[in-house]
Amino acid sequence: MGVALQPEGGVHFRVWAADRARVAIEFDTLGGEASGERIELAAEGEGWFSGSIAAAVPGDLYYVRLDDEERYADPASRFQPEGPHGPSQIVDPAAFDWTDGAWRGVPESEIVLYELHVGTFTPEGTWQAAACELPALAELGATMIEVMPVADFPGRFGWGYDGVNFFAPTRLYGGPDDFRFFVNAAHRAGIGVILDVVYNHAGPDGNFLPRFSRAWFSRKHKTDWGPAFNFDGPGRGPVRRYFIENAGYWIDEFHLDGLRLDATQNVYDDSTPHILQEVTARVRAAAGDRRTFVVAENEPQDVWFVKPPVDERIERMVEGRQPAAFPESRAARGVSADDAPHREPGGCGMDALWNDDFHHAAMVLLSGRSEAYYTDYRGSAQEFVSAAKWGFLYQGQWYKWQKQRRGTPALDLPPEKFVHFIQNHDQVANTCRGLRCHEFASAGCHRALTALLLLGPQTPMLFQGQEFAASAPFFFFADHREELARQVHAGRREFLKQFRSIASPEIQARLPDPADPATFVRCKLDFGERSRYAAIYQMHRDLLRLRRVDPVLSARRCGGVDGAVLGERAFVLRFFAADGMDRLLFVNFAVDLNFDPAPEPLLAPPGGCEWEILWSSEDFAYGGTGTAALDTEENWRIPGHAAVLLAPVRSDPLQRVESPERNDAGKTGPHERGPDEESSS
Repeated sequence: MGVALQPEGGVHFRVWAADRARVAIEFDTLGGEASGERIELAAEGEGWFSGSIAAAVPGDLYYVRLDDEERYADPASRFQPEGPHGPSQIVDPAAFDWTDGAWRGVPESEIVLYELHVGTFTPEGTWQAAACELPALAELGATMIEVMPVADFPGRFGWGYDGVNFFAPTRLYGGPDDFRFFVNAAHRAGIGVILDVVYNHAGPDGNFLPRFSRAWFSRKHKTDWGPAFNFDGPGRGPVRRYFIENAGYWIDEFHLDGLRLDATQNVYDDSTPHILQEVTARVRAAAGDRRTFVVAENEPQDVWFVKPPVDERIERMVEGRQPAAFPESRAARGVSADDAPHREPGGCGMDALWNDDFHHAAMVLLSGRSEAYYTDYRGSAQEFVSAAKWGFLYQGQWYKWQKQRRGTPALDLPPEKFVHFIQNHDQVANTCRGLRCHEFASAGCHRALTALLLLGPQTPMLFQGQEFAASAPFFFFADHREELARQVHAGRREFLKQFRSIASPEIQARLPDPADPATFVRCKLDFGERSRYAAIYQMHRDLLRLRRVDPVLSARRCGGVDGAVLGERAFVLRFFAADGMDRLLFVNFAVDLNFDPAPEPLLAPPGGCEWEILWSSEDFAYGGTGTAALDTEENWRIPGHAAVLLAPVRSDPLQRVESPERNDAGKTGPHERGPDEESSS
């Protein structure tokens, strides 16, 4: 679908409009000059129309005219300079001068995600401005940026989850080559980039796909936001092809390192192979020998998404031997949607799943509130031990909030298959004030939880500004026409009523209006806070360096961590080393604990060794008040509201085993950087 520049000059157009008899391209500019020329495309059959136009050049603006009636943007437009209601623009995807030929991606074990929204990440809200912050993100230790959706949508601002032009990066942040510039600069800084894509629904304004064909949307499946895309009904072939090729498009033409798939529980497909199997395989094929990372948001916590595929055609596609989209395999077999199982053996082949369980337990701990979808969590020590060992807390148990069982067995999954976080765009916005978690937690507990997140074996994710305790809130914002804006505001208030603390009329009246430009502007980060809140920023840098260089913490593997509950809010994790020189991470979210007696074998040091403090969240440099020895003659004395990492040293001072992270005082701090890792603060 869409536009293809021809080697000999001119442009080829192809449109799928199964409900139309005639399709034409109508130009606002042609050959770089103003024009009103309309050129009809030839019918190919099965709803396809195509044709080459010799005079067309990159930069020309055009519409697709249907049956001599209305005109719309090209469904496969690469750019909409005036938004979804304006003309499409011909783009030369090969014009950008890439310099990342040696880039091979980020190894899965080294991924540290950083989620950002381009429009609020910098005051300017552009790709070019965001690129200026890449060296600081690299210095922080982020290795993979997760960009919130950029498929174009109407209005002056928005989250991007109501996109309608799925191939067109929104004009709000710059042109397509500005996006390419950002990715190229990220790769130069050693950072990968993945894009959040929405394949479950289209936005409420500017969605003209049904004007081309009613087959775009399902007649039997509905999502939480309206009709689902038709991946398994009559006429599904071009719809499936559109999204499979869209997945490959971002990898091929923008050199992205993967995708984050939004709300996959609302991507419905009763055919085989599942559309998301093909999407994942297309990402791999488009990347060739580059590493890719595909992560899913899946509220039911279905591990099928990260299980490896067994379908031979999918395996061929992953290996790059079949780069084109798959045929409609079920139709080819003569199997109807009603006859076949929902899924064949094997999985989708993705790399990771977001783990809401870890976040929810953390929020109950920090806020003290167990309401709405936090109802089934206690914020207890056991929850954090289980999350470190097994990822999901719910793997098929009863879930009161939903009145059903939740999750699927995941005990055999390696830790990197789970993305852990204590902030993300949704969860920060789902507080009445758009608060960051450091604003409603004790400073000590927040530091301790950050240590657990960044030193734990799962893949960690930070949300923009989290690393320096940003004061900017993050609200839901969306610029819509007046009537739709009122409906969106009312819907937002109704959604937040599930929280008893937000349901009162007094709080409801104070919820910010998503369509108010001030709501959007308040969410923009102030990078001056990196220096104003240097202590928390330094702590994030030190933790990520420790995660990267410590030989035990960096060797993440299945069964590499065990843990024990020491108190209602206190626990210890033991990270096992191949040479026996393990690490202990104590976390205590309650008051000081004297663990005596101590009948817990995980506390025993390796033979001939004693424990020494390697890192503490109570380091004075981080705003703490210091840390006394934990293993004492009174048995274990574990400080409250703190996280402390211990490493073994030989009892004989002449045979002390020094960690690369330990200084003469036996702990790490901001002063122990190498010559290439000096602190900017």
